[in-house]
Amino acid sequence: MIVGTPALGAWIAQFAFWVLLILGVFVGELSRRTVVVVVALWALGYFALARVPTYGGVFVAPYTALLDVALVWLVFKGDPRLT
Repeated sequence: MIVGTPALGAWIAQFAFWVLLILGVFVGELSRRTVVVVVALWALGYFALARVPTYGGVFVAPYTALLDVALVWLVFKGDPRLT
């Protein structure tokens, strides 16, 4: 199986989603309700977008990346500084 850059980006987005979700729960920044809502949104996008005819499955990775951005804002209370 050949893995290209888009597939690698999709894997990173999925990995980051679950890491941020677990981190948010462990640090206490995400309530149970927030976790349920975010996981429901992820499941809706993951399973529904893949079923859209033609190119729907292509939008799963960007959708997950948007959820990652929202989780970063919720867990870190803004953009984390890299410097």
